[in-house]
Amino acid sequence: MAWYAYCITEQATFQQGRVRRPFPIEELKGIHGAPVLGYPSGEFVVLVSEFPSNPQLSQQAVFDHARVVSDCFRMATVLPFRFGTIFDTDEALRQAVRVNRKTFTESVEKLRGKAEMHLKVTVQEDEAIPQVILDVLPSRAGGEYLTKLREKASRDRERQSKARALSVQVHKLFDPLEEDVVCKKVDTGLVIDIAHLIDTSAVPKYQNRYSTAMKQLKDCRVSVSGPWPPYHFLKGKLRTVTNSN
Repeated sequence: MAWYAYCITEQATFQQGRVRRPFPIEELKGIHGAPVLGYPSGEFVVLVSEFPSNPQLSQQAVFDHARVVSDCFRMATVLPFRFGTIFDTDEALRQAVRVNRKTFTESVEKLRGKAEMHLKVTVQEDEAIPQVILDVLPSRAGGEYLTKLREKASRDRERQSKARALSVQVHKLFDPLEEDVVCKKVDTGLVIDIAHLIDTSAVPKYQNRYSTAMKQLKDCRVSVSGPWPPYHFLKGKLRTVTNSN
């Protein structure tokens, strides 16, 4: 039997005592409407759906996966699996839990009572700075090539400095427990995606700080979403719990 895996949590979330056989979780529906089962392994349970041979994972399945993880997150601390994580056999699933049990235990303790919030900060390019940097450098080396290379390096440093300064300012405003920052260059400027790990009890306070951020970051567009399961704050090994696909 192949299993599609959504996330892992503590068995006590769904059972008063430990069980050894998979059990249905009636309140959840999985990818393409499939029933969701709890596959027990010691103190943990992996939320799974039976998975057919030669499956097609549609775009809707992406949303179904996220919904199952989010619904479970409302009830307990969860460690999400990547979309498309499939175990070909019962033994493959059990082995994944056995190999990573220590990491799972540490991660559950670290993330218990925590939530992830997302901020997107969009920064327009300063029109006072000439748009002289081209992503495509001249094909031949020479004076023009070196000039463009220096200009491009200078502009990249400027973007990095601006992104770091904004990240520090945002961190001071929201004061998260941890953060994960990704900066992307777009045609019109910069997009800084920021994930913050906070205490779940602090979500209202965090959301209230959004209005303050809008006032202080006047030259930026800022959007906030969450709370979400802690996708960005899993231990590295969790990210590579292998699927057999």
